[in-house]
Amino acid sequence: MKKKILFVINTLGRAGAEMAMTALMNKLDESQYEISLYVMLAQGELIKDIPPYVHVINKNFCDKSVLSSQGKKNLNRLILKKIFAHGSIFKNIFYVISVLFSMIKKHRIQPDKLLWRVISDGSDVTGEEFDLAVAYIEGASAYYVHDHVKAKKKVGFIHIDYSKAGYTRKTDKNCYDDFDRIFTVSDEVKECFISVYPELEEKTKVFHNIIDEEKIISKSSEKMKYKMSDKGIRLLTVGRLTYQKGYDVAVYALKELVNHGFDVNWYILGDGHEYQTLAALAVKEGVDSRFHLLGAVDNPYPYYKAADIYVHATRFEGKSIAIQEAQVLGCAIIASDCSGNREQINDGVDGILCGFTPAGIADGIEKLITNPALATKFRMASAEKQINHLEELQNIYGMMR
Repeated sequence: MKKKILFVINTLGRAGAEMAMTALMNKLDESQYEISLYVMLAQGELIKDIPPYVHVINKNFCDKSVLSSQGKKNLNRLILKKIFAHGSIFKNIFYVISVLFSMIKKHRIQPDKLLWRVISDGSDVTGEEFDLAVAYIEGASAYYVHDHVKAKKKVGFIHIDYSKAGYTRKTDKNCYDDFDRIFTVSDEVKECFISVYPELEEKTKVFHNIIDEEKIISKSSEKMKYKMSDKGIRLLTVGRLTYQKGYDVAVYALKELVNHGFDVNWYILGDGHEYQTLAALAVKEGVDSRFHLLGAVDNPYPYYKAADIYVHATRFEGKSIAIQEAQVLGCAIIASDCSGNREQINDGVDGILCGFTPAGIADGIEKLITNPALATKFRMASAEKQINHLEELQNIYGMMR
């Protein structure tokens, strides 16, 4: 008889955790496992990439991007519905007030962290029992698996610097205490997590993100939706337009490069709530003709292939899927010196780790522009990196023995 696995995730937008989960599902042996998926807020364009043998529990699903204008309207409707479903907001009113006051004290109000538990308790509950339930991301999916899923074993994934992302014991109600295993996507993410939950160190293990290398290489030969300039240096960054990703600093770095006489164009693939702010900042700094906000695209891989340099300058990181994709396609990479990035880039060997300042980023880019041999060295080192997912798959299989 097939073992039954349930994956739970918050949304299915085109982001790192969601893409890694999809790749993991594609690696699992469908002849041995009956795989189900429940999406807390049933929306996102990656629903199209879910393998056909996966049973999607959600009855209705919107395939619009969670960051598009139409997608945001639908997402707000879904959130509102779940807030009031099963009396969830009234059941959690004291929790919400308590967490809100904690956020106010820290001068950092995060609506998603405030509402994830309300959304979890407002979600439909399946009476089915699973051999393994996997909360593939923090927040609502972890709370849902802990509170509402029947399973012989439960696993939680941590993809980010736990504290910097705004999670606390108070928001989680110590839900991870009852999980059988905690997987973090890097050693530094593990260290950050166990600094908050030191008593869980023994059952916290590293599980590196899985990507589909063959698919990435194959799709990199397809036609680009938007044309990149044939002149000058082409810089590329892939990721959502959020504070974490540091695009505001990228605008200032681009201005420094232009002021130093370099002919560069910086292409950004991704949607997000900072689009208007970044577009206005690029105009203000006089680089709007060179800072190209292209939005999210279904196939980013031809852009990696065409870019001269891939730049991943973020404020903090768990483990970047975008860096992994850039390495598969043999890109010369510059990344900010922060947790996560440090585990993926060996400074001076297969890329550059730079300071997270306009000058630091611009200096790293200048080094590769003015030293083509160094850029070639990094491209070759990236392409030679071998990714073996066998250990990760064994970690999942081992939970069901």
